Amino acid sequence: MEGSTLALWVGFNLFVLAMLALDLGVFHRKAHVISLREAATWSVVWVSLAMAFNAILYVWRGPEPALQFFTGYLIEKSLSVDNIFVFVLIFGAFAVPPAYQHRVLFWGILGALVMRGALIAVGATLLKEFHWIIYVFGAFLIFTGVKMALHRDFEIHPERNLVVRLFRRIMPVSSEYHADRFMIRQAGKWVATPLLLVLVLVESTDLVFAVDSIPAIFAVTQDPFLVYTSNVFAILGLRSLYFLLAGVMDRFSYLKLGLSVVLAFVGTKMVLVDIYKIPTTVSLAVIAGILITAIVASLLRKDDVDGPPAHPQPRPLPEQVH
Repeated sequence: MEGSTLALWVGFNLFVLAMLALDLGVFHRKAHVISLREAATWSVVWVSLAMAFNAILYVWRGPEPALQFFTGYLIEKSLSVDNIFVFVLIFGAFAVPPAYQHRVLFWGILGALVMRGALIAVGATLLKEFHWIIYVFGAFLIFTGVKMALHRDFEIHPERNLVVRLFRRIMPVSSEYHADRFMIRQAGKWVATPLLLVLVLVESTDLVFAVDSIPAIFAVTQDPFLVYTSNVFAILGLRSLYFLLAGVMDRFSYLKLGLSVVLAFVGTKMVLVDIYKIPTTVSLAVIAGILITAIVASLLRKDDVDGPPAHPQPRPLPEQVH
C-alpha cells in the first residue's frame, strides 16, 4: 500500500481497537448520562491523540504528509458536525434516554469505521485505475454543497423513514426501552428494542455522510493511509463532540452554510486538479477561514432572529415504533 506497510496498517487498527475497548470496557462500562466535563475531557483526549499522530507523521514522513493529514482531519472533523445535527434529531424523535445515547454512538461509530474503511479502499482503487473519477467526485461535492446550502432544514419522521419501515418488516420492535439492551426475548422470540432501531438509523445516516466526506479528503491527498487515519481520528472524537455540543447546536445557525461552502471549494479543487493544483497550505487556510467565519457569524447572530428550532420536541415513543 502506498506510503505505508501492512504492519503499519495492522498496528494502527490495533491501537484504535485498544482505545475503543478502553472507552467502553473501562470508562463507560455502566450506562450513565455523559456530563459536559466528561465530554470535554474525552474531546481533549481524542484531539490530542490526533495531533500527536500528526507530529509523528511530520517527523517520520515530512511536513507535506503531515499537512495533508491535518487538512483532511479538519475537513472530516468539521463535516462530522453535520452528523451531530442529525444525531440530535434522531435521539429527540425517538426520545432516547440520555444515559443510553453513548452506547448507541459507540456501536454506531464502530460500524462507521468499518464502512468508511471499505469506502476508502474502493475510492483509492477507483482513483488509481480511473483518473477521470476525480472529476466525478468533484462534481458530486459541488452538487452536494449547493444542495446543502439550499436545503438547510432537516427533519426526522420515523413513521415515514424508509430504513425504519424496512427494519420493522424484518424484525419486530418492542414498544419501550429495556435499559441499554438492543435485543430482548418476548414470548420465546428475540425482539429488537427501539435502541437497536435507533442504531440502525444512525448507521444508515453515517453511510450517507461518508459518501460526502471521503471524496472531500481525497481532494487533499490520495494516500489511502492518510485518508483513512484522518477519517478515523475525526470519527473517534465524534461521540464526545456530540455530548459537548448537542445542547448548543442551535447557536451555530450558519455552520451548515459554511460546510456547504467547504464542500463546494473542495469539489472545485478536484475538478481543477489537472489545470491548477491548489497547494495544501492554501486549502487549509481557505477551509479554516470559512469555518471560523461561519462560527463567529453564528455566535454574533442576534437571538431574536426568527428561525426553526435546532431539533424538535420528542414525541411519545409508542407513536414512533408502531
